[in-house]
Amino acid sequence: MQKELTYNDVRAQRAAAAQATPAPTNRATPQNNPAPPPAKQATISVLLADDHNVVREGLRLLLESADDIQVIGEVENGRQAVQKTKELKPDVVVLDLAMPNLNGLEATRQILKDEPNTKVLILSSYSDDERVQQLVEEGAIGYLVKQTAATDLLKAIREAKKGNAYFSPSISKRLLDQMRETFANGGVVRKKGNSLTTRESEVLQLIAEGYANKQIAAELGISIKTVEKHRQQVMNKLNIHDVAGLTRHAIAKGVVVPVQETM
Repeated sequence: MQKELTYNDVRAQRAAAAQATPAPTNRATPQNNPAPPPAKQATISVLLADDHNVVREGLRLLLESADDIQVIGEVENGRQAVQKTKELKPDVVVLDLAMPNLNGLEATRQILKDEPNTKVLILSSYSDDERVQQLVEEGAIGYLVKQTAATDLLKAIREAKKGNAYFSPSISKRLLDQMRETFANGGVVRKKGNSLTTRESEVLQLIAEGYANKQIAAELGISIKTVEKHRQQVMNKLNIHDVAGLTRHAIAKGVVVPVQETM
């Protein structure tokens, strides 16, 4: 005769069954744990520095056509480029060489002194060997002529972000020829030619642009007496003792661009 189960017997059987059943696992399945989305390509931040609005607009349109490049600022002279680089800390500064107030050479020197992780890429209509070498000595990572910007600029910015140098093909060929000549002559390298300090170079440019001592003092935030001291040092170092001569020297060295006469 079957024994009648009591309430306590039923509870005991249920408890035993629960202990014998394995606990469910939390195994991931494609349904409840989908694969992560592909990583988004890092954006390269760029600051544009050129004193021509039309040029900057064209450069911005070109750069904005690329998904991995973002223009985060625009300036119209070298001094603004230095200040804006400190503020925005872009990955790459695309810098015109001939700009008012502070030229590209001095701007490059100051930018890289303050923000060594930023890459400076020169974009200029001028590409003579002396200027290119000066910019390379100051730390510019690349140099492009504006005539080839449409085809080279995007690649140059991407290479600059990686820390790789990039030059327009015509400049690259000349640099290679210079290296070959240097090795052929026993590896003698030209010494750095600019003996002016950063402040003296700034004063020289402002003198050549027609600034009076009082205006230079206000622009640089220094006293008139200090301006006069720098002015005299510039004249002594260059052995040029008149404003016209300093202006001609500045134009010859690409510090300033001559004003073109209008008909």
